[in-house]
Amino acid sequence: QVQLVESGGGLVQAGGSLRVSCAASERVFTTYAMGWFRQAPGKEREFVTGVSRGGVNTYYADSVKGRFTISRDNAKNTVYLQMNSLKSEDTAVYYCAAQRLGVGSGNPLHVDYWGQGTQVTVSS
Repeated sequence: QVQLVESGGGLVQAGGSLRVSCAASERVFTTYAMGWFRQAPGKEREFVTGVSRGGVNTYYADSVKGRFTISRDNAKNTVYLQMNSLKSEDTAVYYCAAQRLGVGSGNPLHVDYWGQGTQVTVSS
């Protein structure tokens, strides 16, 4: 059974920074590309960022380019999302995702496994 466990969400003021993490089993990290999606109340789940299995290629939604950074530490089986210059519109539940294919497509249908989600709230 694949488990993706997020941590690090919380409340932050606009303009601030926050880092969320996602820990997974070793098997997941050697097999899957990883990514983050988010879902705000009343909206569809949307792609935020993704990183290839080896960590070489990264992908970002236009709305977060230049502010968010994804990274993965294969030794720790953990993927990180560093969020800077946060805006109120970044408020959402952030979901870790593992997928074999199409990490750059941003399509949630390509996701094989989801984490339980962590709430990020940005106050203005």
